[in-house]
Amino acid sequence: MAHVVLIKIAGMFLVIVIGWLARRRGFLAAEFTATLSRLVVDVAFPALVFTQMLRTVDAAALREGWFSPLLCGLLIVVAYLVGLVVSPLFSGKGQRNTFIFLVAIPNWVFLPLPIAEALYGSAGVRTVLLGNVGAQLVLWSFGVWILHGTLRQAARNLLTNAGLWATALGIGLALLFPAARELETIDPTTASPGGLIGGALVQALALVGSLTIPLSLLVIGAQLGGLTIAVHRFPRALWGVLLARLIFAPLATLGLGWAAIQAGVQLPEATRMVGYLIATMPVAISCSVMAERYGGDVPLSAQGIFYSTLFSLLTVPAMFFLIQRFGL
Repeated sequence: MAHVVLIKIAGMFLVIVIGWLARRRGFLAAEFTATLSRLVVDVAFPALVFTQMLRTVDAAALREGWFSPLLCGLLIVVAYLVGLVVSPLFSGKGQRNTFIFLVAIPNWVFLPLPIAEALYGSAGVRTVLLGNVGAQLVLWSFGVWILHGTLRQAARNLLTNAGLWATALGIGLALLFPAARELETIDPTTASPGGLIGGALVQALALVGSLTIPLSLLVIGAQLGGLTIAVHRFPRALWGVLLARLIFAPLATLGLGWAAIQAGVQLPEATRMVGYLIATMPVAISCSVMAERYGGDVPLSAQGIFYSTLFSLLTVPAMFFLIQRFGL
């Protein structure tokens, strides 16, 4: 498993590097990168979520995966507690909220998604996408509170979140109309006119959704390429973010996982392993935007995103080696 993760994350990192080089060379200007980011978040990702939910969700899958949103939210809370404990050692009062926020919020969708798909196929993708529901709810409520101490924008952002609406619509349609799961592979020679229209629509959405992973990796690279990273010697706060986000928080999660196993708690393998995967991820790209919007430390956010993404190439496979080694 560790070698699968290593190969997958190395390939993803190379795509991120291409995006970084494209931004540095001027092929992906700031305005185009912002537009491309909106295309991924508001169009391609909702299309991917909707078609994946439609394709894979049924009553049995929901009974197995109902815990995924709660698990993803729990992972953020665990990392928050780690950040809260270590923050006095690495950050001053002015940086403390940003420090804790960067430790708490991993890249829970676009980086783990292709790895989960490589390891567990559609079950892995479904687990990540269901986990996205819990992560979004926690980010726009608990996360905003960590940074700014206010929740005024949380409800509005959740109500206008296209990914959450696509999740609900896909699950609802799959449960109410089970035959809709066949629209993506419908036989045009035997289909009714309505079936042909529905099939064409779902297949178009699937094509758009398939752009999510490559475009998101290019966008991540381009966003990193646009950051001002003028660090010749890492400040103490940055060291703390890297250690807590990539090592301390994942180890705390593994410890809790071990304790849960000893207590007899049983989770499906895909759910458990995807949870571990998300726990090992670097700082989420959105943290820089969130820090700017809610008065956080933007330079620390930019540095944390850049270097945690870089070092995760080593730390994520290492964590999965530990998981295999100790049978977690």
